[in-house]
Amino acid sequence: MVKGILMEEILLRRFEAENVPIFKEWLEKEHISKWYTEPEDWIDEVTLRQETFSWINHFIVLMENRRIGFCQFYKIIDSNEPCYANVPQVGTYSIDYLIGEEEYLGKGNGKKIIQLLTEMIFAIPDSERVVVQPEPENKASCNALLGNGYVFDRLKQVYVKEK
Repeated sequence: MVKGILMEEILLRRFEAENVPIFKEWLEKEHISKWYTEPEDWIDEVTLRQETFSWINHFIVLMENRRIGFCQFYKIIDSNEPCYANVPQVGTYSIDYLIGEEEYLGKGNGKKIIQLLTEMIFAIPDSERVVVQPEPENKASCNALLGNGYVFDRLKQVYVKEK
């Protein structure tokens, strides 16, 4: 298991129980709640991360030793998400990410988080691609994906990056 990865000043560290309260706070913020519409499900997921959701790799995002966000990756074959039914299941991973602290928005940090997650996934031998389906209205997320070399597949309505 990957412990963490450092890129400039951003560190992805394994999500621990101590991070649940701040994650709950972030999910209530307007800039997050409009995209993460089922906060109870997200809380259940991180709370049960070592049991029911052990197939997901959860991380807290640190910048200069401050918790600023959350991210995760997983094999889509394990998720059984309908939005990924039309993409190859074997070798395909997906990611989720958020920046909870407003002062870190609009500074390229989302792009860095996506880059780190993508690098972590592509270091896994069975990985072939990463697919992501942000809300089309979430322009910041869509642009951060494009800035990391993801391509929008109009037919499947997902952003894709091949290894």
